Amino acid sequence: MSSTGSEIAVKPQGTAQRTKTRELWRRLKKDKFAVAGGIVLLTVIILGIAAPLLTSYNPYDAVLDQRLLPPGTGGHLLGTDQMGRDLLTRLFYGARISVMVGFVAVAIALFFGIIVGLFAGYYGGLVDTIFMRGIDILMAFPYVLLAIAIIAALGPGLFQAMIAIAIVGIPYYARIVRGTVLSLREKEFVEAEKALGAGNLRIIFKHILPNTMAPIIVAATLDVGWMIIAAAGLSFLGLGAQPPTAEWGVMLSEGRNFLRVAPWVSIFPGLCIFIVVLSLNLLGDGLRDALDPRLKE
Repeated sequence: MSSTGSEIAVKPQGTAQRTKTRELWRRLKKDKFAVAGGIVLLTVIILGIAAPLLTSYNPYDAVLDQRLLPPGTGGHLLGTDQMGRDLLTRLFYGARISVMVGFVAVAIALFFGIIVGLFAGYYGGLVDTIFMRGIDILMAFPYVLLAIAIIAALGPGLFQAMIAIAIVGIPYYARIVRGTVLSLREKEFVEAEKALGAGNLRIIFKHILPNTMAPIIVAATLDVGWMIIAAAGLSFLGLGAQPPTAEWGVMLSEGRNFLRVAPWVSIFPGLCIFIVVLSLNLLGDGLRDALDPRLKE
């Protein structure tokens, strides 16, 4: 009897979750721009993963007698850079690094931001004061300046740049989660769980956290684009990925000295950053409307 009763209790919940997922997907499919953004982003990710299968060139092998070839010449579809390296190949490999940095940095910022926001919002009082004053200190500095200061302490490099922009992003998620938790902790389902004897951690992670996911997903999707731009900007300044790494910010930086004679060396990496960030913004806007249709209305 007990097992049958538990199955009866679980099935409606699973069915309701599947129904919510299908409804979300139905709403998202209606937004053609969001679907286009998702397709473009997925295509870029696939091209980055399949880079060794798509090109026979090595992204790091210099061929000095083929320096700065225009697009379409010498078997190079997008031309070559100042070291004679195939530009299309480096763009494929650069997609791996640039997109990966954006997603990993958001994941790190998201993890710590969620933890800080959940505990600060749920417990309030001294815990809230300590956590949020630390967040206020981080937010007191301009984002780029804070990232540069962190890299100055850690040293230049791709990993250091990723950690720096992740730290800079923590306050963004902490404040979003805290604000949502403050509105949820007094709800009836939380009071019911407390009356049933549920512990604070169970309430926080099993009941409150799932109800904060909608704004978090939207914020994270939109923030990946910002992280990609920030990482590319730091690499452009010589603080992130270092030459000869095939990273879009590095490629932009290397090509700026040849804008008059070979503008394609900088144009194509810049265009890749623009397309990926635009696709992420379109996808994020679509997710926002799908998760909360009232915003669109």
